[in-house]
Amino acid sequence: MNVMRTAMLLAFMTALFMGVGFLIGGKGGMMIALVIAAGMNLFSYWNSDKMVLRAYHAQEVDERTAPEFYRMMRDLSANAGLPMPKVYIYDNPQPNAFATGRNPENSAVAASTGLLQRLTHEEVAGVMAHELAHVQNRDTLIMTITATFAGAISMLGNFAFFFSGNRENNSNPLGFIGVLVAMIVAPFAAMLVQMAISRTREYSADRRGAEICGNPMWLASALAKIAGAAQAIPNQDAERNPATAHMFIINPLSGERMDNLFSTHPNTENRIAALQQMASEFRGGGSTGSFSAGRPQRTARSVPNSGANNPWGRGSDEPRKGPWS
Repeated sequence: MNVMRTAMLLAFMTALFMGVGFLIGGKGGMMIALVIAAGMNLFSYWNSDKMVLRAYHAQEVDERTAPEFYRMMRDLSANAGLPMPKVYIYDNPQPNAFATGRNPENSAVAASTGLLQRLTHEEVAGVMAHELAHVQNRDTLIMTITATFAGAISMLGNFAFFFSGNRENNSNPLGFIGVLVAMIVAPFAAMLVQMAISRTREYSADRRGAEICGNPMWLASALAKIAGAAQAIPNQDAERNPATAHMFIINPLSGERMDNLFSTHPNTENRIAALQQMASEFRGGGSTGSFSAGRPQRTARSVPNSGANNPWGRGSDEPRKGPWS
């Protein structure tokens, strides 16, 4: 089903992209747009994960450099029946996380230092289980495609300015009306598709993530903390790359609280309410949290900083300094 939805989305966005090309340059513009669309999809399919991770200066960690966090991801991946993703940490005080990659076999998850510092072990497990749910549902590929097309359609809309000023250009079949549609309506439609897809998939990932970690309230508690901190702590890298905002568990940009047509994420209170309902279903069915069973609840602790070459872990000869080292 997810493969079919991805194919349908790809077809729709490609058609919209070609339609903008047609409005700007007629049949020739439509064919050029088709070639550009094909190139964008190939490039984003193979390189989208590298681009996002590079934008946030994420560093890959392993069992030596961040053993507890890495073991958590290994256990959660096993619970989900997924291959072990590449694990990254990026240095940012805002608590947040995202997943990327074209498929479960070539995926990566990234958590901020703020997430590891401010949340408990159980809350971090809920967040990272949510990100694994996106990987399992192949949401990372779908969201990358929509973001790429939305940005490209907006770019073509800007090009319409140049074409509209050339009175000798008779390739535009609708004249000024076509330029107006290319400039305003098409980018708006692409944005609505992008936002709607992102919001609906967050609810699905919340539910699947709760199943993976075994306790919906871990994720509910984490969402409340992250949403509050995200409004108080700016994320400059996200502000410079707003097209990636929908990839995070909570919108990293400032001033996004409304659950409306233009938001990239559902209202946090609505997500928490859905998880609370799920928790009551778990209790009614006799299901309990299975991840890290028997592990005592503990408060968040700071991530050690041991130098530029190993900022979130420790060397083999260093003593244990914190829960993620």
